[in-house]
Amino acid sequence: MDARAAVFGPGAEDISRYVDILASRGIDWGLLGPREGDRLWARHVLNSVACADLLPEGASVVDVGSGAGLPGIPLAIHRRDLRVVLLESLLRRARFLEQAVDDLGLQDRVAVVRARAEDHGGRYDAVVSRAVAPLPRLVEWCAPLMARGGRIVALKGASAIAELAEAAPVLRRSGLVARVVERPVPETDEVTWAVEVRRPTG
Repeated sequence: MDARAAVFGPGAEDISRYVDILASRGIDWGLLGPREGDRLWARHVLNSVACADLLPEGASVVDVGSGAGLPGIPLAIHRRDLRVVLLESLLRRARFLEQAVDDLGLQDRVAVVRARAEDHGGRYDAVVSRAVAPLPRLVEWCAPLMARGGRIVALKGASAIAELAEAAPVLRRSGLVARVVERPVPETDEVTWAVEVRRPTG
């Protein structure tokens, strides 16, 4: 079975179109480096959905510092139950995201909001990010966006454990707990890591 169909099922065609958008407009507009063209599928798209099982069924999700739409757009294609906001402060990137969402026909479940995380008043079941900022700063930006019972899922790769240690003082001040989660990257032999942050219950 084709890897796209194996991971994305009925969204296989959509994810293929998204990869084409990244490989053309994404690189042309400077959102991705020219060397990333050959690594889009494994390094960016599959990596983005490795931790999809950490998101609750039917969740509202905000992708902070969405950039080229990673991980928000692959997550929305992979998990059709999710409602996703792509939060991006830079005009050029926000315009890219709006065009991509329109081209992919995702307007019913994916919205683009141009704002900084610290200025955005929304509340979400899950706050996701990938390659945005060091974890201490990211927690300060993202914690106010968590709904009651919500979580932050920060895709960090191999730096996750070290960044979690650096973020310990911020987590204590914010009354949050966190763990590092290891997940296989679908259809590859690789693994990746995320930091999952929650408010303790009870």
